[in-house]
Amino acid sequence: MADTSGMADTRGINISKLVEGFAEEGIVLKNYCRVISTDAREMRWFSKTAGFLTGNPNTENITSSLIKTVDGALPVAIEPSYTRNTSYVKKYFASSPMITIEDLKDCDPDVWGDMLKDTVRAVNYQIDARIYEVMTGAGCLTGASTQDGWDDTATGDPIKDFTTAIQAIRAYGYDTSGLVCYINSIEYRNLLNFLISVKGSSIPNFASEKVSSGQLMNLLGVKIVVSENATTNQAVFFIPEKAVTWREFMGITSAVIDDAGIGKTVRVWAEGDATRPNPYAIYKLTDTVTG
Repeated sequence: MADTSGMADTRGINISKLVEGFAEEGIVLKNYCRVISTDAREMRWFSKTAGFLTGNPNTENITSSLIKTVDGALPVAIEPSYTRNTSYVKKYFASSPMITIEDLKDCDPDVWGDMLKDTVRAVNYQIDARIYEVMTGAGCLTGASTQDGWDDTATGDPIKDFTTAIQAIRAYGYDTSGLVCYINSIEYRNLLNFLISVKGSSIPNFASEKVSSGQLMNLLGVKIVVSENATTNQAVFFIPEKAVTWREFMGITSAVIDDAGIGKTVRVWAEGDATRPNPYAIYKLTDTVTG
């Protein structure tokens, strides 16, 4: 029996399986976001000023914190500060072309399955690109790589760049034990080359372990995530669920439209936007490629 646009249960099962099975490359960053629902297209949210409250005064000739005081003194009042922001929901919407009933019946490739899969992935890919755009926008912590970048085996030093990123985020009071490094496959290639070919002999057992495992999962306690959504010539370090929040107005939804006697079309859409409540939970390393 053909599944029509009114058969929501069938649609939900099909699309759920496709999202789980085929969206690995297209939906990477959303997995590291805090996802919350929003019931309005205009979203007001607050970002808290990062760092420790110190009680530094605005009094002339007094530069140290008033929290450190003497017996009998009154306590200093300290409070966090917030910045109010406004964002607006964005719609991500795609449709397949009409797949004829003839193609559905006798085409050797699984045209319908491929169309469903690729339409879902296309929507997820754009959502991920939006999260990356917000994450790396102006206002996060930034710094340039050591010397000429990771592909320069003479002067580049990714290990130092990793420790610099970790220290920069820790300086604002964040726990970096779950830190993620998000990079393009070009940076991943250069990082592996540096670790194995350049430094392998000076990191005991590293080169041989890497060759046998085939996977570099983390470095200095930082999880490395590779995606083509990541821009080359930079590496982004961030704390999952702290750095970016995805505010979901409508979750990913599908409709299968059956034009009787002609064919089928699938539509996929989602609505929401990314916000960045903790910009200092992100460190953008630039100039990772020579030139």
